[in-house]
Amino acid sequence: MDGAFMGEKDSSRKQAKKAARSVLGIDIGGTGIKGGIVDLKKGKLVGDRFRIDTPKPATPDAVAVVVAGIVDELTARPEGPPPGSPIGVTFPAIIRHGVALSAANVDPSWMGTDVDKLLTDRLGREVQVMNDADAAGLAEARYGVGAGRSGTVLVITLGTGIGSAFIFNGQLVPNVELGHLELDGFDAESKASAVAREREGLDWDQYVVRLQRYFSHVEFLFSPELFIVGGGISKRSEDFLPKLKLSTEIVPAELKNNAGIVGAALQAAVHFNYLP
Repeated sequence: MDGAFMGEKDSSRKQAKKAARSVLGIDIGGTGIKGGIVDLKKGKLVGDRFRIDTPKPATPDAVAVVVAGIVDELTARPEGPPPGSPIGVTFPAIIRHGVALSAANVDPSWMGTDVDKLLTDRLGREVQVMNDADAAGLAEARYGVGAGRSGTVLVITLGTGIGSAFIFNGQLVPNVELGHLELDGFDAESKASAVAREREGLDWDQYVVRLQRYFSHVEFLFSPELFIVGGGISKRSEDFLPKLKLSTEIVPAELKNNAGIVGAALQAAVHFNYLP
């Protein structure tokens, strides 16, 4: 590659880093794709997030077009970060070196797709892709209720499935799929996710029985210092968390639905040396 071009790119990156301390975070989900401008010092969104429905079918090319539209919208805002800044993206799959290695809750065409390369080529920007639950966990550990906690912190998201993030002394251990633990002959998330509760019409007491079985098992395996429970159902945490009997402290997530956006932005900033 031309040396002059590389020099210009490095110079542009340095100027962007000096000019702003915010990064775009994009959270790709099964029903919606949302993004926001993240203040890296505060771990909060600058302005409103922007959301577009996930296309049907949610093929790689179709999703890439939507992501590009969200990036264009956020970058055009007066408070948007400069074009030379990186972008963090979450994806609901096991991600290793930017490649999707699973497709449990997404279109099967994503299996084996280099998500990082796809979006980097489409956006013409530096992109860092990570698992969605990992992103949420990283955000909670850095800016949320897990900030400053040592030892093992497990962030469990209850939604379409069960996502999990393993944080040890503030560092992320990626792709820990605790939602796929086998319990009583079933994949745990098939019985204890928020969607499973809705699908089977469980009341809160019935759901707590499922969660108790799940969290007790995870507690026995990892002896964490703290459980953080996220996902949309965490808004109703008072209906089920106080009923769980565990030795480990268990609390609702603080960052709610913005956690994935914030965590993705943070990971991109760390990876591309863009931290304030």
